[in-house]
Amino acid sequence: MMKMTPPDSSHRLWRCDESGGTRSGNLGESRTPKLRTEGQAPAVLKCFGASPSGPLLTFRVMISGRHACVPRCHESPPLSNSPKPPPMRYLKNARFVLGMLMAVLLTKDARSDAFAKLQMKKLEAVHRAVEALKEDWRALPRSGPFQEHRANIHVHSLWSHDSRGRIDEIVAAAKATGTSVLMFNEHPADHYDFFTQGHQGIQDGVLLIPGAESQGFLAFPTMSLKGLKNGTPQEFSDLVRSRGGLMFVSHLEERMDWNIQGLTGVEIYNTHADFKDEKKMIESLRNPLWILRASEMVRKYPQESYSALQDYPTDYLKRWDELCATAPHTGVAANDAHQNVGMIARWVEGDKARVEDPLGKVLVELPLATIPSNVLNREGKALGDELFRLQFDPYENSLRHVGTHLLLTELTDKSVRESLEAGRVFVAFDWLADSKGFDFAASDGDKRFEMGSQLEFAKTLVLNAQAPLPVHWRVLKNGNVIEESAGRTLAFPIPQAGNYRVEAWLDIAGEQMLWILSNPIYIAP
Repeated sequence: MMKMTPPDSSHRLWRCDESGGTRSGNLGESRTPKLRTEGQAPAVLKCFGASPSGPLLTFRVMISGRHACVPRCHESPPLSNSPKPPPMRYLKNARFVLGMLMAVLLTKDARSDAFAKLQMKKLEAVHRAVEALKEDWRALPRSGPFQEHRANIHVHSLWSHDSRGRIDEIVAAAKATGTSVLMFNEHPADHYDFFTQGHQGIQDGVLLIPGAESQGFLAFPTMSLKGLKNGTPQEFSDLVRSRGGLMFVSHLEERMDWNIQGLTGVEIYNTHADFKDEKKMIESLRNPLWILRASEMVRKYPQESYSALQDYPTDYLKRWDELCATAPHTGVAANDAHQNVGMIARWVEGDKARVEDPLGKVLVELPLATIPSNVLNREGKALGDELFRLQFDPYENSLRHVGTHLLLTELTDKSVRESLEAGRVFVAFDWLADSKGFDFAASDGDKRFEMGSQLEFAKTLVLNAQAPLPVHWRVLKNGNVIEESAGRTLAFPIPQAGNYRVEAWLDIAGEQMLWILSNPIYIAP
């Protein structure tokens, strides 16, 4: 990631001569300013002459000999040895210029980050590829006695300190994305009981199950834990499990060395963990000026912009395979949905906009004149009204991104828990395509064995899989790829004992992307 590094300490103002030379420094200093960038030649801030309108100067950034235009800003007054500080308006203008420079610099080196995908042409290509898949999609009948239901696990609402999500908007998002089970994992707090006061029951056809994100787990107890001592991670897991609850290790990237006995399972994908790796994307989303500039792109391709963060969860899957070698662990996807990433600009003090995040935290105040007019809506507005809003992670985008599909006997709390205990689950990045109808099972003659089954090896055992689209299949044994093929179906005779799972991949605008992850079938010697 590019970093702007002034030559030395704080309160530095970048300035330039109208002749085209460059100067910078604390009051009384003069030197050539350079913006250091990782892996590239120094970037030099230059001024290319005064504008016709007076003391407004056009700035450019030179990076590796190329010019990147920056919007004009008022020229700072000449440097002086006087100790008198510059007027506040100049400091604000300097901050604005630096913010715009950061927005430009962030776009210059994004080779290995999801930020590189946040370009209009690339998002358009992904959108076209996803739309084209719909024409090739085929509905598939499901074998066996179970019904498929899409679930979203690890969802936060206004009960959590870092979300303002109302249950009605979360349920509406679930229905829009084909989800029929919402499993909440609120951050516990003293002022409420996440189990007795949490969301539960059926609402508008969606089953709600209360739970908590606590001590490194996704906990789904069957009773209130208020007043009970959790103890160590193992003791907390035992407490919930001994009372019939479910326990999944959350944020596996922080707990690769955990060996908790008696777990239900682990997250095998976490959206927030995926996002944490995207350093340039994170920096851009912290920059109000970048958000303003990118608003048209995000609004035109909201799902593609959100899901640009998707990477293959290599470390998660490696650890999951290791844990499954010791005991069955059901793998689930964690949406980690909060609806708390974005920006709101409000009209304040006549000529200023106050920029806030979705939780109401004030980020910065900017002159309205510095914000592109095409992104503001001042018509009919009064002081305090919103002029701009961009939500990068609305619940609908977050819930659609990835889902955990359960094979149930009925849509009830009891059946959901039984399915997760048994491992009758697969994970799918449904933003790419509807995965309904995917199937993975073992067969021995006319006998069928679902995901999560534990069997003894027999030479007549065969793995069978189907998908509603032609895919690239990968068969994995104990975490290692042992077979690859292409098509809508897969038949693979089991050669020996081991833990077997499959992955289904799609070609999206020239890139191979993971679509579906099955849970294992466990074959003992």
